[in-house]
Amino acid sequence: MAPVGAGLWRTLRAHQVYGANTDVGKTIVSTVLCNAVQRQKQRAAFLKPVSTGALDDADDRHLKRYGAGTLTKCLYQFDEPVSPHIAAKQKTIPRDDDLLASIHNTLTEWARKDIDFALVETAGGVHSPGPNGNSQADLYRPLRLPIVLVADSRLGGISSSISAYESLLVRGYDVQSVLLFRDDYYQNHDYLGNFFRKKSIPLVSLPAPPAKPAQVDADSLARDEEAMLSYYEQASKESSIAQLLEEMHTKNAERIERLAEMSSRAQDLIWYPFTQHHGMQPKDITVIDSAHDDYFQTYGTSQAETSVNELRPTFDGSASWWTQGLGHGNPNLSLSAAYAAGRYGHVMFAGAVHEPALTLADTLLKTLDNPRFAKVFYTDNGSTGMEVALKMGLRVACERYGWDASKEQISILGLKGSYHGDTIGVMDCSDPSVYNQKVEWYRGRGHWFDFPLVKMVDGKWKVEVPDEMRKNLGTDVEFESLDAVFNLDARLDSDKGRRYKDYIRQTIEGLVRERGMKFGALILEPVILGAGGMLFCDPLFQRCLTDVVRDHPEIFATESTHHKKEESWSGLPVIFDEVFTGLYRLGRPTSASFLGVHPDIAVNAKLLTGGLIPLCTTVASQEIFETFLSPEKSDALLHGHSYTAHPVGCTVAIESIKTMNAMDNNGSFDQFKTNWAQRVDSHAEKLAPHVWSVWSQDLIQDLSRAQPVESVFAIGTVLSISLRDAQGGGYTSNAAKGLQQQLAVGGHKFNVHSRVLGNVLYLMSSVTSKPESLQELEKLLRTALV
Repeated sequence: MAPVGAGLWRTLRAHQVYGANTDVGKTIVSTVLCNAVQRQKQRAAFLKPVSTGALDDADDRHLKRYGAGTLTKCLYQFDEPVSPHIAAKQKTIPRDDDLLASIHNTLTEWARKDIDFALVETAGGVHSPGPNGNSQADLYRPLRLPIVLVADSRLGGISSSISAYESLLVRGYDVQSVLLFRDDYYQNHDYLGNFFRKKSIPLVSLPAPPAKPAQVDADSLARDEEAMLSYYEQASKESSIAQLLEEMHTKNAERIERLAEMSSRAQDLIWYPFTQHHGMQPKDITVIDSAHDDYFQTYGTSQAETSVNELRPTFDGSASWWTQGLGHGNPNLSLSAAYAAGRYGHVMFAGAVHEPALTLADTLLKTLDNPRFAKVFYTDNGSTGMEVALKMGLRVACERYGWDASKEQISILGLKGSYHGDTIGVMDCSDPSVYNQKVEWYRGRGHWFDFPLVKMVDGKWKVEVPDEMRKNLGTDVEFESLDAVFNLDARLDSDKGRRYKDYIRQTIEGLVRERGMKFGALILEPVILGAGGMLFCDPLFQRCLTDVVRDHPEIFATESTHHKKEESWSGLPVIFDEVFTGLYRLGRPTSASFLGVHPDIAVNAKLLTGGLIPLCTTVASQEIFETFLSPEKSDALLHGHSYTAHPVGCTVAIESIKTMNAMDNNGSFDQFKTNWAQRVDSHAEKLAPHVWSVWSQDLIQDLSRAQPVESVFAIGTVLSISLRDAQGGGYTSNAAKGLQQQLAVGGHKFNVHSRVLGNVLYLMSSVTSKPESLQELEKLLRTALV
């Protein structure tokens, strides 16, 4: 099933009609508007996606009778005069995606037929359910048509109308106009007129329609029809309606004009991150009108010539820089954010507490399930969270070993290609690279191990050892499955495991004893080093590095300073940067679990809030916390941000974690796990995999054999494709640009927005991505590479 794009047509002014309640006169308002359009010698159309009740009373029949030539259509008709979700039980229920596609296709067809104006009328109120029981406000959101809201003129109508407006607003709809019937007793139109005027939304009040006849006989029906014809004749002539239609036309044109200008204006005004602006053109900038689920709605992207829609669905192939977990525009996250914003706004956090921060700390500690963790420190983003982790780690190491960081350099241990953020402290925790080589304050304080890489090449999983390490670590090793790569219990006692440990221990001993280096922490990105080029480190190497550091504390201190007593951390504090790989990015709550390691400090961000708002946590052990306890204020962890423990972010994070935990427990990932299951032999049942991906095994196999592909891997939501490059690859390589451009063109259903890291193109989904979308994306990859 193709994703449904938002609707925006240059020639067709399409709007969706919502009611503040049931029986507020949506169809009468629609008829007035369509009559007024027809009077202006333009063509109007009316679409009722779902209709319930007797055919004679159907809304599209009403438009056909009184709409002065309006083109009408109903997609799904149910006989029972009840809510669609109940009526649909008697018939085959259209899938939500099918219903949306039918609406979009109908409007596009009308645009091609030079229809000028179209209304898509909902059923009941804003939150009345659709055929599958979903709120209409959520059901129709992917279309994101501008809204005509029919307010309620009855007793209680002020409240229901404002509530309906706010429900639409929090879901990202643009309410462009409000209409209701005048009632001289309740005078809702006066109050609501003032309310919406402050929102710059025009409100038009219409005369009340004729009352329905008390008796149902031929004469009464004839008189009623005559009265309604007269009513529509008069109402459609009102100057306020003509003015409203002109405003709707203007807003449609202005919206397209704004979108058309955005890339040029952005080039004039904006300095982009990680971007060389030299030679950059407006066409290189993606204009995003909105986003929903896994898709941006983009303007001006290449698409089929036959399309008249100004917007196109574009798969968010980088999960918006690795942040998206639960899809764009997730209503539950939006409502959580709105609730916290309304309850708190933001409140200062030093020496205070609020419920969201407390609940999130408890929820996160239970989810991470690390017996070492006891305290949660809040910051704004991954880089600042890693700054805190660095301060924690260096302080406790200096305290234990009696070092004075003001007089001697304290370094870190890590891996080549590591990247922990762009703040100056954690920038020094990375080896020299394109990210920091022209940063004047960069010093690079540490030692970074090169390491074996996991990749699939020509249909085989292999651990590839760098040439310069083969003397110590041996040759490459092949594995029959990704599960086997992660079977660390078996691999630790292998020759490779022993070689890893000996090499690591001897290297650290040489750095400490021969070069006099002092190390204050081991910092790792577990499993995958993201910004360094999607480097899939052999998990055995990371496990051995952690084990050597913890099992040999004598390496880091002289006999006089080494503590003999048992401590909760040993050797060096172990810091895991899980900003990218944590919280289900790789299919599990933590990436540390793949290594069988409990770090002393861990940092989480990005998926922490499901991609809605910045927030970061640095979690540490009780002993690390107690190192900062002292009668002296200067001994405290003097680090903080104005928006520390932002209540909105904390509330959204609680919802995000609970949702992902529930998905992990309710079988939401079973389809993907089944695809990655292995057979022990031809007669055995498939075994559930410990390691799996949303990207199919067949795709990984096929890509690994493709001529342009050097190697590939997939784990969890991450797919990484390394392209062959005669120049050797690296961040400055352009080898992946061609594939990126092919995906940007896409197919007839959607195109793909992706990011490259030199010769590596990676793709990433949300944890909620639909298998149908991923399968379609896999087709695009096969077309481009296989």
